[in-house]
Amino acid sequence: MSATFVLLQLAGFVALLLWGMRMVHTGMVRAFGGNLRRFLATGLKSRWKAFLAGMGITALLQSSTATALMSTSFIAAGFMTIVPALAVTLGANVGTTLIVQVLSFKVSAVAPLFMLAGVIAFNRGGRTRTRDLGRVSIGIGLILLALHLIVSTIEPVEKTAALRDLFAIVSADPIIDIMLAALLTWAAYSSIAAVLLIMTLAEHQIVAPVAAIALVLGANLGNVIPQYFAAGTNKAARQLALGNLIVRCAGCLVAIPVLPWLADAMAALDASPARQVANFHTLFNVALAVVFIGLLDPLARLCAKLIPPGPTAADPGAPQYLDAAVVKSPSLALADATREVLRMVDIVQTMLTTFLEALRSDDRKLLATLAEMDDDLDRLHNAVKQHLMAISRQDGLSEVDANRCSDILAFTINLEHVGDILDKNLRELAAKKIKRKLTFSDDGLEEISNMHRCLLDNLHLATSVFVLGDIQSARALMAEKDRMRDLEQEANDNHLRRLREGKPQSIETSSLHIDITRDLKRIAAHIASVAYPILERTGSIRRSRLRDEGTMPGEPQHRPS
Repeated sequence: MSATFVLLQLAGFVALLLWGMRMVHTGMVRAFGGNLRRFLATGLKSRWKAFLAGMGITALLQSSTATALMSTSFIAAGFMTIVPALAVTLGANVGTTLIVQVLSFKVSAVAPLFMLAGVIAFNRGGRTRTRDLGRVSIGIGLILLALHLIVSTIEPVEKTAALRDLFAIVSADPIIDIMLAALLTWAAYSSIAAVLLIMTLAEHQIVAPVAAIALVLGANLGNVIPQYFAAGTNKAARQLALGNLIVRCAGCLVAIPVLPWLADAMAALDASPARQVANFHTLFNVALAVVFIGLLDPLARLCAKLIPPGPTAADPGAPQYLDAAVVKSPSLALADATREVLRMVDIVQTMLTTFLEALRSDDRKLLATLAEMDDDLDRLHNAVKQHLMAISRQDGLSEVDANRCSDILAFTINLEHVGDILDKNLRELAAKKIKRKLTFSDDGLEEISNMHRCLLDNLHLATSVFVLGDIQSARALMAEKDRMRDLEQEANDNHLRRLREGKPQSIETSSLHIDITRDLKRIAAHIASVAYPILERTGSIRRSRLRDEGTMPGEPQHRPS
């Protein structure tokens, strides 16, 4: 077996390992994403609670980067300061070691059971959490299978002189080991995958114990690189990544001079080379957490000095107008909140336009931007909500200001719901159309376009109602909501007619057409909600659309405006 073929096999099996980890991560996010965010939010008041929350979430998601980004969103929204966020990061670093501890034991024999259970749950779970957990189970099975295949590939060639000479040269210098492992971790986007590979090499004595320890240091250092790049221009995220980098670098600098002693200490704890790697990985991160948990305040000040806080204009999800200093002046604070909500309206409008463009052009890149814009929308929504909560807690708040505060909050919630529909529902439907290479009929696409134009008109009108509070505009917006319902009904009736005529394009896209028109009508309902408070306070809206008792079918009914 040639060395080239062996390397290609190893690369393929490592790719399988990474794919399995991605499936586990995706399944966990889809099944428990919202719950995990709420769980993280419970630990914001105490650095130890934040540490434990970060550790638990990362153990489930198998991604410290995901946990770091979750913390960043809380910082941007004003829910979390840099100190508890750094505590979360320390916990996340420990959390990444837990799955390594489990996989350091010989558990590959149960891989088929995980995959079988996962496939059954995935196929029979529908759109439920069971399907997502099935994805997790399949991912775990693939991880175990990949580790088994890596071992099976290495075993026949572990005694090859060329291979051992290669690793002997590579592992001759601890600094080179650290740099190579850091680059490997960066390329794999996962310290877990890198450490698992190091475990396999150590178990078959391809790398010496000292070199294995150095490689683990490099894997921990390289794990910070994707976090820093993922931060982009977000200064809170960059501060968080910098703090994590400082902690990891400090740990490496202390460990490098005593690598032989550390290798001996790990050998004394466990005779298995794989377990030695796993144990050092865990103890290294636990030690860093114990040392730095009490130094987070000066570390936060250092990060703030090196990267001054404050959002940049390039960050669309960061609030630009909210000022905590004016909260005690409700009128000014509410004006600031209104300006921020108008930015949310702009994002929603862009999302609507992007969706239709992607639907027409089958452009996957446009669809990908919808998820990014929804994240920006969520961050702005959280920031505005926090700002409004601070206003509502002020003593002596007038009834007018209290009503305005409630109206702004209600509108932001509905805009956030619109973003979720566009990201979670309509984006998925457009992606399905692209994946299956489907094409709407000209009439069908025109009907969707008509509803889309109506939506944009409704959004402009809703913005006017939100800013001015004009009752006539509010009544007009409610009439537009009824118009949207009529457009949906007309589109579906025409679609059914085309189905009866046997038009192939309509038959292929039937479910997509109905689901898209339904979701567009749902968006219209959320947009029109801004009119309800105004109409209710002026007595211009009826409590129920039900027919009055004693009124016979066919008699004229007063349709609510």
